[in-house]
Amino acid sequence: MTTKTTLTTRAHELVREHLSSGDIAIDATVGNGHDTLFLAQAVGPEGKVYGFDIQQHALDSCYRRLLEHKADKQVSLYHAGHETLPIVIPATLHDGRIKAVMFNLGYLPGGDKQRTTQISTTLSALDSALRMLSKNGIITVLAYTGHPGGKQEAESVAAWAATLDPHIFNIRVEKNSHSQRPSPELIAINKLPP
Repeated sequence: MTTKTTLTTRAHELVREHLSSGDIAIDATVGNGHDTLFLAQAVGPEGKVYGFDIQQHALDSCYRRLLEHKADKQVSLYHAGHETLPIVIPATLHDGRIKAVMFNLGYLPGGDKQRTTQISTTLSALDSALRMLSKNGIITVLAYTGHPGGKQEAESVAAWAATLDPHIFNIRVEKNSHSQRPSPELIAINKLPP
């Protein structure tokens, strides 16, 4: 893997293997909406995508992107942090039914670099996502390490993933080993089928 675009593409490839029309997915960090659109197109009009972001202008940008591609009907966007997953999506509704959850950690590209994801809320959201995940579902975490706190957040997510039961979860970590500067890391957590 040589660039962040390649890792983003790789995350999409991994998620695509687990999603079908009519499935339910979550974009835990909407940003500019690229992953939200990808998920919406993957689940189709019969599916459902929940998107979360703490910045309203990110949600607005995402919504415009969805409208442009006629993929807005199956998406619900929430002006809330990803740690609110279990509040917004009640356990009785979707626990054990979510096929994919995508996280992009760091700051909004083109936005305020001081507003970043935080270790405590990210780990809380990951715990919730894990409970919601269906058999053979996947969580992808693209952790950007080049900003203050980014490397620590990536290390915390990797440490959290390392504690998961290997009989239930398959963990994959991909890094850009050829870069001289801080680069993103992709952590994928697949809940194994029964």
